Amino acid sequence: MSIRVLVVDDQALVRTGFRMILETQADIEVVGEAADGSAALDLAAALTPDVVLMDIRMPGMDGIAATRVLFGGEGSARAAASVTTRPRVIILTTYDLDEYVFEALEVGASGFLLKDVRPEDLVQGVRVVAAGDALLAPAVTGRLIAEFAGRARRATVAPDPRMGQLTPREREVLGLMARGLSNSEIAGAAYVSENTVKTHVARIFDKLQLRDRAQAVIAAYEAGLVTPGSTPDARSTVSRQANQA
Repeated sequence: MSIRVLVVDDQALVRTGFRMILETQADIEVVGEAADGSAALDLAAALTPDVVLMDIRMPGMDGIAATRVLFGGEGSARAAASVTTRPRVIILTTYDLDEYVFEALEVGASGFLLKDVRPEDLVQGVRVVAAGDALLAPAVTGRLIAEFAGRARRATVAPDPRMGQLTPREREVLGLMARGLSNSEIAGAAYVSENTVKTHVARIFDKLQLRDRAQAVIAAYEAGLVTPGSTPDARSTVSRQANQA
């Protein structure tokens, strides 16, 4: 089955460029284009894409507001698709530390890409997110996580009571996941099989009601399982994420 993609950007040339890149792939189909968030919501309900490439800054309804609606926030009555069929969102931004990227991840996006992304990384990013993983631009992943951690500390976030549902092994796996390790790397560090790691990851997502690894990383930092500076450099690569659970 092909991955159905909706491209949302207020610049026609950007939309056309992304369409041309993605449609060279046999397993990807661009099902529609929208120039703003409002039109994106209408098309998402009508076309049920698997992945939405969402520009973060657009006139009218921007990418943040549209993503919030897609994931049940304010105005979510407009989103006709059920929770199980909501698309995954990749935020597109011009700047690697766009302040809105943080908010986009908090309201439901699975990750972000810079607009000058290489064609092969765009294609791989769509595949990664469609498979259920998170996508964070490698060059800024550490800074992004540190920002979330800093916000959590400043806001004195109350511990998530659902953390108590995790077994000691699941807490260990969550901590390793938040440090940027792949499933195979976690298996090596925890001395278990990769299939066992995938089972632990699935149970963590279920118990904490997480959508993907982006949310898992945030949850781990907020719970104090890991701290800024403990994430290995350059581990969060797009190519490696393709093999995550």
